[in-house]
Amino acid sequence: MEQQDIMIEGVQARLRYSDEELHEFKELILDKLEKAKKDYDALKSSVTHSSSNDTEDTSPTFKVLEEGASALSKEESGQLALRQQKFIRSLEMALIRIENKTYGICRETGKLIPKERLKLVPHATLCVEAKNNRE
Repeated sequence: MEQQDIMIEGVQARLRYSDEELHEFKELILDKLEKAKKDYDALKSSVTHSSSNDTEDTSPTFKVLEEGASALSKEESGQLALRQQKFIRSLEMALIRIENKTYGICRETGKLIPKERLKLVPHATLCVEAKNNRE
């Protein structure tokens, strides 16, 4: 297992994750990316396509209520779709960092982000310490 280690004040510190570890993260991200794109497509279609339940032959009152609920649902779906699109971009950027071998390195401290955090938030660019300092 190839590692990038250095000695800092007598303590061994890793500069980056090994190629094998990066490959594991890549597989995790690709799985999440595939699911995220499917979810995005479903959200997008719920916004752009009207429901297949036609209300032409029902009472006008019901039609007004349904159109109001539909508009709200489309607005919520649109917001979720935008959030999902941002998540997809973040995952794609994480894949680029893997290719550049900079994945998992905190952009503020330069320390490795713990594997446990990256498994939960694979697009993370900050370690918990740096994130807490921002808040």
